[in-house]
Amino acid sequence: MTGMNTGTPKAKALTISGLDCFYGEVQILHGLDLVLHKGEVLCLFGRNGAGKTTTLKAIMGLVPARAGSIKLAGQELTGLPAHEVPKAGVAYVPQGRRLFAEMTVAENIEIGLMARRKGKAVRENVLDLFPLLRHRLRQRSGTLSGGEQQMLAMARALCLEPQVLLLDEPTEGLMPSMIAKIRETVAKLRDMGVSTILVEQRVDAVLSVADRVSFIENGRNRETVDVEALRADPSAVRRYVGVG
Repeated sequence: MTGMNTGTPKAKALTISGLDCFYGEVQILHGLDLVLHKGEVLCLFGRNGAGKTTTLKAIMGLVPARAGSIKLAGQELTGLPAHEVPKAGVAYVPQGRRLFAEMTVAENIEIGLMARRKGKAVRENVLDLFPLLRHRLRQRSGTLSGGEQQMLAMARALCLEPQVLLLDEPTEGLMPSMIAKIRETVAKLRDMGVSTILVEQRVDAVLSVADRVSFIENGRNRETVDVEALRADPSAVRRYVGVG
């Protein structure tokens, strides 16, 4: 079995240490620790309400950290206002996609390019990843299928040329052919050196694309395992999520 701990230690793309986050007076994250290595796909797995989406929102500055540290390479993110985090190199595709439904595909992509003042070359690279969108550029995004909307949301995020990409349940509600395309894209991005944190509910979707899996329970990272180890012994899935 090969794993992330063998050979040369991997460089860290994102490091979360001792992170506490609250919604009002309710504490959601309790001293969360997490490491994302450069060029890997790390999946956050756990029951509903475990703190997975809150972790992504905390990285983006959408939920303030009461304590702890979030570092992108060496840069501390916790003090940044939310609109500065994408400019630092972190892109976020939230659950539900949050596209501008009345705008065209091209206009949604243009908004993504504006965040870090990227130009035509980046636009072309992104459209090469999602060739289907080339044929939909003048179409209103609200009229796209669910899978096409997910592709557009990812394309818009990738216009930042991010170091780190955060994906919150990107395959939710999609038909199998679209799920396969999203997985293929995540794998391509890894080959291009993008480091990805993926929140997923379905273990089969995780095993096919992730390098490591972190099990989040009650706002804590209970265990992080290589995906090969999880394939060989899936007992951790049953332990933390209650399914096999």
